[in-house]
Amino acid sequence: MLVKDAMTKDPVVCMATTPLRDVVALFRKHHIGGLPVMEGKELVGMVTESDLISLLRTERISDDLWLPSPFEIIEVPIREFINWEKTKEALTNIGDMPVKKVMTHRVITATEEMTVEAAAALMLREGISRLPVLKEKKIAGIITRADIINAVGATYAGEGETGA
Repeated sequence: MLVKDAMTKDPVVCMATTPLRDVVALFRKHHIGGLPVMEGKELVGMVTESDLISLLRTERISDDLWLPSPFEIIEVPIREFINWEKTKEALTNIGDMPVKKVMTHRVITATEEMTVEAAAALMLREGISRLPVLKEKKIAGIITRADIINAVGATYAGEGETGA
């Protein structure tokens, strides 16, 4: 089976200047975990849930605590409070950030004429969950792991029905 037969046509996309709060809204509305990022009609990146989660990193509590002294017993909750405050500040500030600041710029793509098996192998090799599908340098669709599973399942379901 070819990618063009399994892909989602006319995928949801966002522009490089789209604020992250709008990207999150698109993820929720369409029940997806990643979007192609466009500048005009050109694919310039991908943004995924992992990209957004990476913005929430805070510093870890020190691993060098030995036997806690009374000061350390007070210090640990204070450090946790400071980490929480940093996380809240990050959450407040990232909503207005344009997606181009967090997107993955190196986009791995598929073509419509690739086999589904080749697309699956590419995803596994690159450690990614979705591939924008290009046709003549324009985005024609997107293929995800779920699309591949559905395509393979449909193929096996079709084979099983002929023997009964």
